[in-house]
Amino acid sequence: MNRYLVIFLGAVATVTFAFVVLIGLPEVQLAGVPAPAGLAPYTASQAEGRALYTSLGCYYCHSQQVRTPSFGSDSARGWGRASEPEDYVYDRPHLLGTMRTGPDLMNIGVRQPSRDWHYLHLYQPRAVAPFSVMPSFRFLFVLKDQAEMGDEIVTTPPGLVPAGKVVVAGPKARALVDYLLALKRDYDPHAVAGGAP
Repeated sequence: MNRYLVIFLGAVATVTFAFVVLIGLPEVQLAGVPAPAGLAPYTASQAEGRALYTSLGCYYCHSQQVRTPSFGSDSARGWGRASEPEDYVYDRPHLLGTMRTGPDLMNIGVRQPSRDWHYLHLYQPRAVAPFSVMPSFRFLFVLKDQAEMGDEIVTTPPGLVPAGKVVVAGPKARALVDYLLALKRDYDPHAVAGGAP
């Protein structure tokens, strides 16, 4: 009977220690990190796109953390400067990712600032990256006979869409692209809003 109590108390102590070290201490350390001058909170559309990004599981294949040169070749790949804690002030929860089946997206808004490129990539990834393993998110788009006022038309290569049809970005596709374009970390992360670094 005493062994079960010791095992139970040991398990509780282990979980408590892990919680304090992995969640509590980092939260306390990062609680006072100010937002950099170049980082703005997400708009309503960007926040909706971020929620969609999360629900689609995009972070399983894409990271949002550029490593320092001593830990990898992220900068040499053109993914931008190394990430800093200040870059995540408005990100709750953080979407650092679990692996890199696809490229890091921390600076995708700088590397690919074109809405058209993102729409086509979401509609048919292999149209822009022939060897991509990313699934198509065609359900975010609408196939129409004719575009209407205010529609954002997806420019597709010949043969991708039936003749006489146009692909239009749906509201969720627009929100997701708004979020991806907001991923720009090209500012000085130590320059605090309204003051010097």
